[in-house]
Amino acid sequence: MFDSILQSFSNIWDQYIFTPEGGVVSTVCAVLSIIGMWLLFKKAHKAGWRSLVPILNIYTLVQIGDTTGLKALLFLIPVVNVIYYVLFCFRLARSFGKGLLFGVGLMVFPPFFMLILGLGSARYRRR
Repeated sequence: MFDSILQSFSNIWDQYIFTPEGGVVSTVCAVLSIIGMWLLFKKAHKAGWRSLVPILNIYTLVQIGDTTGLKALLFLIPVVNVIYYVLFCFRLARSFGKGLLFGVGLMVFPPFFMLILGLGSARYRRR
């Protein structure tokens, strides 16, 4: 049973991810993430270039959404990272004056909802 599930995921992986279409979708999502984070950082009075540096962008994002950037280390702990990610999405939404459903959107579609935060009329509220 478990082997058949793994085989189906492997087939999907081989048939979609390693194709030109999969590469284009991945590239578009990466570019949207960078643009969304850049705009989000600018709105929170942080340097936009931080969205380009892999570890620094997570640290800065946690600084914006939570009380301290050191909580970014929680993303390195297995199982804890999933729980903290859920809480963090709600905290990030709250720091821009958004509610519960927006936090769910940040969890499921982060690039698009970061773009909405960056381009929208939401204001950053320091904690």
